[in-house]
Amino acid sequence: MSGELPGPAGEPEWQVPWPEATSWEAPWAGAPGAPGWSDERRVLAMAFAVGLRKTGSLMQVMSQAAADKIGINATDLNCLNILSFSGSMTAGELARSTGLTTASITGVVDRLEAAGFVSRVRDPKDRRRVVVSITLEKALKEVASVFAPMVADWQELAARYTDDELRLIVGFYDEMEKIIRKHLGRLREQASAASGPPADPVPPAP
Repeated sequence: MSGELPGPAGEPEWQVPWPEATSWEAPWAGAPGAPGWSDERRVLAMAFAVGLRKTGSLMQVMSQAAADKIGINATDLNCLNILSFSGSMTAGELARSTGLTTASITGVVDRLEAAGFVSRVRDPKDRRRVVVSITLEKALKEVASVFAPMVADWQELAARYTDDELRLIVGFYDEMEKIIRKHLGRLREQASAASGPPADPVPPAP
């Protein structure tokens, strides 16, 4: 298993100094000779662990590169991405979804609004309630266009799989989302216990 993460053109590639069975990956596999753990299964289990971690790291790097291209910071881009699932949220809902403080979210919304990506509007059902709405035309033109080439490659990749294989992959991502939300909640509860105020609940899936 290679530990390389490709770097920008002209820069050295990242060399992740993890051998085949490090303290990070080894717990994913049974001990050599353990019942049910063939050598191949152990290698596959560790490759699974490395694949998840590398994908997560690369997505963070991609997010930063995309944010630089768009002209906003990575935190603001992440908030815009979360907002895109529903189209509109209150600042409080966005704060709970990201784990940012209300003050930080106010700054995020201010910057996104100044850049034309969102607007603050009154909820037609409750005029006392202000929601943050994505400006779709602006987002499609300046954000979606940055990701379009990668999305096209994802679509090409998906086309190689049968419907049953795609159902398996989609099911895997559903289960991964549940696991991530579970441990996001755990970390927030621990942080809250250390600081005092109640933890914000993990938001439901869109």
